[in-house]
Amino acid sequence: MKKSIRKTVCLLALCFLSAHSLRSQDTYPRNESVDIKKYIFNLQLNDTTNVIAGEAEIHVDFENEAVPFQLDLVGYSGKYGMKISNVSEAGKPADYVFENNKITITPNQSMPLSQVYTVNYQGIPERGLVIDTTKFGQRSFFGDNWPNLARHWLSSVDHPYDKASVEFRITAPDHYDVVATGEKIEESYLNDGNKLTIYSEPAPVAMKVVTIGVTRFASRLLGEVYDIPVTAWVYPENRLEGFSDYGVATKVLRYFIEQIGPYSYAKLANMQAKTQWGGLENAGTIAYFENSVNGKNEVEGLIAHEIAHQWFGNSASEKDWNHVWLSEGFATYFAILYQERVYGDEKRKEELILDRNQIIDYYKKNPSPIVDPSIKDPLKVLSVNTYQKGGWVLNMLRRELGDTLFWEGIVAYYKKYQNSNALTEDFKAIMEEVSGKNLDTFFQQWIFTKGYPEIKCSWHYEKNKLFVDVEQVQDHFTFSFPLEIRVGDDIEKTFTLDVKGKKTIFEIPMKEAPKLLTIDPNTWLLFEEKL
Repeated sequence: MKKSIRKTVCLLALCFLSAHSLRSQDTYPRNESVDIKKYIFNLQLNDTTNVIAGEAEIHVDFENEAVPFQLDLVGYSGKYGMKISNVSEAGKPADYVFENNKITITPNQSMPLSQVYTVNYQGIPERGLVIDTTKFGQRSFFGDNWPNLARHWLSSVDHPYDKASVEFRITAPDHYDVVATGEKIEESYLNDGNKLTIYSEPAPVAMKVVTIGVTRFASRLLGEVYDIPVTAWVYPENRLEGFSDYGVATKVLRYFIEQIGPYSYAKLANMQAKTQWGGLENAGTIAYFENSVNGKNEVEGLIAHEIAHQWFGNSASEKDWNHVWLSEGFATYFAILYQERVYGDEKRKEELILDRNQIIDYYKKNPSPIVDPSIKDPLKVLSVNTYQKGGWVLNMLRRELGDTLFWEGIVAYYKKYQNSNALTEDFKAIMEEVSGKNLDTFFQQWIFTKGYPEIKCSWHYEKNKLFVDVEQVQDHFTFSFPLEIRVGDDIEKTFTLDVKGKKTIFEIPMKEAPKLLTIDPNTWLLFEEKL
């Protein structure tokens, strides 16, 4: 997901890590003995009111015994929320309580450990499903669930720790076009002026990234990449501009499949939509803000960011909201990697310098680490830390390991956690296993410690030696890092200084005094230079 875009579109020992994991857990109550396997959502939409009628068919597996479990659904209060008319277990009335936006179901102990529950409800969703008009005045319905807004219109476990396959069965007036998570398996015109459209996604997905789009669309097949259909769904008034702007998605998808690993979902639809975000990475059905379409092909970086999420955030998902950098930091940096491949290394440097400046500005007002255990509300985990700084951590890790080991580690991480969930220490463990390096210090200082090195650097030449004085002036922590310097003008040489202390003087043998010294010429270090 991209909160906003610019024109180019923008650990310690195991015991220490375990302690951090416990302290950084978000507050959502998990029930690990219950596994939701599949949702089937029957939704009825209409043109006369904003009331939706829903039926959620929920396929549940119990681990050892049928224990009580909870589903999220925002209850009716005044104008908005849902009223439940029925909850059933295997077709018979279920024992349930609906309060505080939770449906607590107590299973019949005589039932099998795999069971189907059905929840029938109706009401007006306040959030999650955006019922509005497009910028051209057309009535529309768009799912906009991130991070935990699915509960406003879909009865579900509204947290990424428990993923499930999903099927949408949408009944709506037959003048609407419908796109949703999954592959379209049916479109049937009914006798009452409505149309039934069914989409099914077999891969397990989190509720934060399931969606529907219902309005008047123009749609086109942009191409197929490794048998994955790539489509554009745009407002008819933006037909030609939208097909052009979203056309780059095929190239982006191919790059990530070839670099990272298999794509998890049935299709890749790119949808112009009403969304609170610049882009929302819904699994296989990405939503882009309405004005992303103008025919000028200015959103390639945004498209790369959201498609990168299909691997990181959607398939390999954070298990805990405080580790959302595994989603947003990854999407930020992998969009840069795509642009580096297409436009060269100068593009990587340009994007990272912009991001570094944002990180420095943000830190001055918000001195906090990337994984911040003090945050309890998932809507507050998004920041420059989880986007730009998270991306910068990956850039530095790439420098630390080298390109070959970095990519081997990324491939191994995705292979292990595809369609699953991970925490920061899981990613660290994979990168250590692949590289053979101990990365305790690296992850501790860049992920779990606030800030970055604030450096004063001076130099002088004396007796065939270049003396470089590097001082860290921040008070709260002393970082360890490699610092590249480039000396010379006509003939340039680059040296790497291993900075470990508060103040270090490095001696470099040199026959002549250099005319120029440049710090971090290749843009590999997150730091602030102090004069």
